[in-house]
Amino acid sequence: MIPLTDDRLTILLGKMYENSIEAIFFIDRDGKVLAMNPAAENILDTDVIERMYRKEENSLCQSCQGYMSEQEAMSCCNCYLVNSKEDFSSFQVYLKTRNQGVVPYAASCHMIDETSGTRIFMLLNLTKQFQTQEKLYQSKMLKYIIKAQEDERKRISRELHDSVAQELLSSLVDLRVIKYMNVNEDVLRKIQQTEISITRLLDDIRHLSVELRPASLDDLGLEAAFRSHFKGIEKNYGVLIDFSAELSAARYSSEVETVVYRVCQEAVLNALKYADTDQVYVKLFEQNGYLQLIVRDEGGGFILDSGEVKGTGLGLYGMRERSELVNGQLTLMSDIGKGTTIQLYIPLAEVRTREEALQ
Repeated sequence: MIPLTDDRLTILLGKMYENSIEAIFFIDRDGKVLAMNPAAENILDTDVIERMYRKEENSLCQSCQGYMSEQEAMSCCNCYLVNSKEDFSSFQVYLKTRNQGVVPYAASCHMIDETSGTRIFMLLNLTKQFQTQEKLYQSKMLKYIIKAQEDERKRISRELHDSVAQELLSSLVDLRVIKYMNVNEDVLRKIQQTEISITRLLDDIRHLSVELRPASLDDLGLEAAFRSHFKGIEKNYGVLIDFSAELSAARYSSEVETVVYRVCQEAVLNALKYADTDQVYVKLFEQNGYLQLIVRDEGGGFILDSGEVKGTGLGLYGMRERSELVNGQLTLMSDIGKGTTIQLYIPLAEVRTREEALQ
């Protein structure tokens, strides 16, 4: 380290004072503001600044809304401006600013000259940090909510399959046995009607079980889950799903597989409801370190950002939210008469690094 001369140090300190993004105040032993840097002047109302330059008492109090103490979130008791004995080397304070309303600041107030009682009071805006924390909190909460939702779907799905469906199947077998007993035509006709109803109900429950959470997604992975899902769509809706998969890995993390499956499920459902087409193309593959999903139809399409998108738009919003959980990027392309394409990109390296860090 090269030692600095007194003149050079003075110049650097002066530049720091003038150009710092931190608001800097010099305060005397009575709490009056002696000087402030440009960053401090930028955050305060002009009338408050004028009072400070007139050396009025409590001039900073016109902006200060209190600091965070151990007893209160915003307190004026034992004020940092007049109490020089308490440790105020690091605390949080709220100031009413010129253009942003009440803003939280990381503050530091400490003595720099015992003889004159001069202290320095420095402020750093915490708004961006709080916004980052809020986004992180929302992201974590969304992950917890979606995980809880998927876990509950899995539980209900298996309960329907292993309990309700099995009980119905047992009842169906009993009815078929009764048909071969010595019963009259009216009873036999009623048994046959009941048999048809239970068979239909059993199919509905199995379909609902798969829709809630397909067992193949947890047991066999994405490709098997997609093939099973598309087979059901072709059977129930008469729409052909042209599916291709080129995956280098047999399995991915549960979070990634769930996101890809739900995004594809919603995209295909939207094509069935709005595209007016009898064929949907789905491609799942890895390329350049990304797991990619493409869902394309050659239906009517629509004009993006026209405000005339069919449906509520909540499906697309949900797809974007799920994509963000795995740092994925969702793109939507559409035009009148040219169909609609939805693409999902998930960076596998980032997902694997994050999973390894959590282990």
